[in-house]
Amino acid sequence: MAGEQTTTDYISHHLTNWTYGYLPGEGWKVAYTAEEAGLMGFKAIHLDSMLWSIGLGIVFCAIFWMVARKVTSGVPGKTQAAVEMIVEFVDNNVRDSYSGTSKLIAPLALTIFVWIFLMNLMDLLPVDFIPALAGQIGAAMGAGGGDPHHVFFKIVPTTDPNITLGMSFSVFALILFYSIKEKGLGGFVGELTLHPFSAKNPIVQIILIPINFILEFVTLIAKPISLGLRLFGNMYAGELIFILIALMPFWIQWALSVPWAIFHILIITLQAFVFMMLTIVYMSLASSTEH
Repeated sequence: MAGEQTTTDYISHHLTNWTYGYLPGEGWKVAYTAEEAGLMGFKAIHLDSMLWSIGLGIVFCAIFWMVARKVTSGVPGKTQAAVEMIVEFVDNNVRDSYSGTSKLIAPLALTIFVWIFLMNLMDLLPVDFIPALAGQIGAAMGAGGGDPHHVFFKIVPTTDPNITLGMSFSVFALILFYSIKEKGLGGFVGELTLHPFSAKNPIVQIILIPINFILEFVTLIAKPISLGLRLFGNMYAGELIFILIALMPFWIQWALSVPWAIFHILIITLQAFVFMMLTIVYMSLASSTEH
């Protein structure tokens, strides 16, 4: 595909999602160009991101369900051994980092780690293979006006900020829920208004409340935003490097893509781990009643 398009068109094609939304003047439709996808704004959904994220979530659930269904106390098979290692790894991190008593945190951490890992893992597939295949199939079905270059299909959900921020804001909702549940509404409001500065003098304390609220509110809001953007930024940068390598001569591609793919395995795993650990830490802070 790289040889049939200009460099700009090629990069733009690989970074544009399969988008369905409302286009002013034309109504609801699948975007034909990157410009149309941009004009749809918030009245749009990235079909490819939803397809891959939900599909990989089902794969995760199916694998773990099958292992749990056939689990044995004897010598485990390779799949069972791998699943047990992952569960034990996540469980140890939860025990070390979470100070509360909720039974939700360990399953939540396990889901986050494995699901994000699987979504990140899609970045190791050849950058042209599935998008080109989707383009040919879509064009044969009449999509994109029959031109495969106008059929967009991204396969790494975590390079879509809608997915990463959607996950982080879901964690944020749990943070708010557990903060109010464990501390009460008054305790949660007090945490936002009476820290980090306090005073015994009531008048001075009242003066400090707006300052405390601004500082604590910014810190609170920064948690989901940084959580989602960190994952998106690292995976988007990795995807972009693979795309840039694909633009080079064939003999250079292998010399660069293989080492980068090996290094990227570390990034894929690390980003899933970081998202999981920050979630555990944030949930632990939300459940803490020390203040």
